[in-house]
Amino acid sequence: MKKFINDPADVVAEALAGLAAAHPELRVDVTGQYVARAGAPRPGKVALVSGGGSGHEPLHGGFVGPGMLDAACPGEVFTSPVPDQIVAATKAVDGGAGVVHIVKNYTGDVMNFQLAAELAADEGITVETVLVDDDVAVENSTWTAGRRGTGATLLVEKIAGALAEEGAKLGEVAAAGREVNAASASFAYALTACTTPAAGRPGFDLPDDEIEAGVGIHGEPGRRREKLRPARELVRSALDAILEAKPLNPGDRTLVLVNGLGATPLLEQYLVFGEVATVLAERGVQISRRLVGNYVTSLDMAGLSITVARLTDEMIRLWDAPVRTPGLRWGV
Repeated sequence: MKKFINDPADVVAEALAGLAAAHPELRVDVTGQYVARAGAPRPGKVALVSGGGSGHEPLHGGFVGPGMLDAACPGEVFTSPVPDQIVAATKAVDGGAGVVHIVKNYTGDVMNFQLAAELAADEGITVETVLVDDDVAVENSTWTAGRRGTGATLLVEKIAGALAEEGAKLGEVAAAGREVNAASASFAYALTACTTPAAGRPGFDLPDDEIEAGVGIHGEPGRRREKLRPARELVRSALDAILEAKPLNPGDRTLVLVNGLGATPLLEQYLVFGEVATVLAERGVQISRRLVGNYVTSLDMAGLSITVARLTDEMIRLWDAPVRTPGLRWGV
């Protein structure tokens, strides 16, 4: 294992310290392990809190800032944040208008955020939860009941975050997040496994000529192992799965996210985006908004995911709204 670390046990805490040093506009509580806006809480504003295991950067800490999240709770690598951690973040950003928890559908995350919401309610904080389960590769996985939450998390955080920034009420912000999730579908491929610092070795074995189709962001098994094929064929297979789960009609407007899992260069990501654009054009589907890059990663895994979301006028307006975070920034 070759990585820029000091001690595997200190990776998350030291990365948070580095995030704080690099972004003084954030308030990073290294002891409590959460990241919040420096100006939080804002009285009367609905706050958004998300979190999950570390190793998926810039998700979630890199999406804290005006126009997206108010706080994020990074757990240890590929490990859910604990309830006390989530409660601390929730209290730190609650401005009296309630808090929306955005939770990827993994058993540990769901359980710990649910307990944290109950603890927050005991302290007078109203919490609504938006569950993200956009990965159509498998109905259930080794870590979930139901579909996994992956690339659409970014879309939910951006669009719901923009609505909260405008002063919308708690129920409206949560409803917007759920609508985005319902409109989204994702599918991923792994070319190689990732290596967690604590384990020091790849998380699973994958022969040089094989890929994992439908892999999860922790390396969970997908639909099948298969031989590596040209990108054009892989994209068509992924879009077949996405459009089977979330059909689109000619004229529909979409947002397409081609997301690198950590070790796939932009050269290949843009090549894949071009193939996606070709297939959707053949079907008469418009790509109204697009994003290409490393946003929901899996440490050093080579691979990528494709997310397609059907957009409404309101979603487009909120997507275009200003955002200023370490990982996503425009309009400011």
